[in-house]
Amino acid sequence: MLLVALTGGIGSGKSLAAEYFAACGAHILDFDQLARDVVERGSEGFDEILLRFGDDVLREGNLDRARLAEIVFNDAGARKELEAITHPKIRAAFDQIVSQLESEAILVSQIPLLAESERAHPFDFVVTVRASAAIRRARLIKRGMKEFQVAQRMQAQASDLQREAIADAILINEGSEDELLRQVENLYEDRLYPARMGME
Repeated sequence: MLLVALTGGIGSGKSLAAEYFAACGAHILDFDQLARDVVERGSEGFDEILLRFGDDVLREGNLDRARLAEIVFNDAGARKELEAITHPKIRAAFDQIVSQLESEAILVSQIPLLAESERAHPFDFVVTVRASAAIRRARLIKRGMKEFQVAQRMQAQASDLQREAIADAILINEGSEDELLRQVENLYEDRLYPARMGME
């Protein structure tokens, strides 16, 4: 099995790259969805977040994710406390998923904040998707985000240099979708598939 992390700044095109990896035959795991799952209403994570942040992060009985994001993006201490609640649960859920895959699988985990994590990661291979700040900003605004929201999220994330320092491969997503697809296919065929075969 080959465990691959797919990272990149917000708006870089990680989701599209993940779709292309899936088309190549990889299993895909979205860590953002995993993070949502471990704090669903009724979960241990949900209860711990309420204990720490109070009812202010509730809306109609469910977590108000926008409110929680606003709190942690403006308070590094609060962000660390939230991570202390969620990260162990995410890792346990990840380990459970990995244990259920076939031994020859290539699992590509879409994980935006890999470079920001202070914990050791379990991945054999790290891919980062790069696009200029101007291109990313334009994409996010087109999706409906406000300028200040884009600035907050980009500022809270690692730099391209920090992401690339831990990467084994870099995908440049500043052109057409076909250009990104060709890069993904080449990476999968030339490096990921051979790496998985070499681990057997």
